Amino acid sequence: MPTPVLPPPLHPGDRVAVVSPSWAAPAHFPTVHEQALRRLRDVIGVEPVEFPTTRRDATPAERAADLNAAFADPGIRAVLSTIGGDDQITVLKHLDAEVIRAHPKRFLGYSDNTNLLNYLWFHGIAAVHGGSTQVHLGPVPDDAHLESLRAALFGGAVELAPQQRTRDVGLRWDDPRALTDAAPDLPAEPWTWSGPARRVTGPTWGGCLEIVEWTLAADRWMRPVSSYEGMVLLLEAHEEPKTPTENYRMLRNLGERGLLGAASALLWGRPPVGDHEHQVSVDDASAIRAEQRDAVLRAVDEYAPDLVVALDVDYGHTCPQLLLPYGGKVTVDGESRTITAHFG
Repeated sequence: MPTPVLPPPLHPGDRVAVVSPSWAAPAHFPTVHEQALRRLRDVIGVEPVEFPTTRRDATPAERAADLNAAFADPGIRAVLSTIGGDDQITVLKHLDAEVIRAHPKRFLGYSDNTNLLNYLWFHGIAAVHGGSTQVHLGPVPDDAHLESLRAALFGGAVELAPQQRTRDVGLRWDDPRALTDAAPDLPAEPWTWSGPARRVTGPTWGGCLEIVEWTLAADRWMRPVSSYEGMVLLLEAHEEPKTPTENYRMLRNLGERGLLGAASALLWGRPPVGDHEHQVSVDDASAIRAEQRDAVLRAVDEYAPDLVVALDVDYGHTCPQLLLPYGGKVTVDGESRTITAHFG
């Protein structure tokens, strides 16, 4: 199997595909989507190109056709997802692996897009975890996210910084204020470190924990465990919060598969603890995240006690969201307690 390689970085003015491989949020909230397109042009400096299903609810085969076309187009330099969803695993069987391998380009997404991130990884193409346009560019964007997005597109090595404020969700997209006002947030706990004071650099793999479990269940786009030796494992919880026990059990499955033991480091994303219908206080949010950390560390202690671990890192289903290579390299330093993303 080929070692995943991150496709070349972009240049200002390059054309990028904006696609909806899962849920077509732009079909339902077009003003947020259109503002995201404007920010891609005016703030990031790339030219977005929509495809037929970008803002249309479509079948898995139709969405796959857009992905195949985006990768095949020599004028497209990167592919950006608008948002996640819940059925992208059904899209993968319609993809043309030969076309995608022949025309590798940077793909950005997270959540349900973990399916596509892993598919690309399986076929030797590294990608970027994070950066869905509808979520992070349509509403008022965070400066930290914009800086991270530029690095993910244009290349370079970036040291991640713990964020001082955090939120799980923004303003509702049917509220006009979502286009103009910053969403309320709460104080963010600092990252929690565990394991040896050791510095490791390795390629990443993982993604949204529930989607990773789907991937293990389907077992179609997985390599032998030996292929994951030395990886920096990226794992994060999605916006439908699981209990600490549920997350522990999913991590236990990774341990039984041998994937926790194969890793050299683990980054656990800051988990969401509330939504629009269930707001939580600062104290409750802190207590819930502490329980989630305990669940993660319980699995690590049982299956990989020598892992370098950083918890509540600001990536995944959180805002501000920092981006990370997927299959590319990340340096995790347990002594200096720093994380560096290498985007080439």
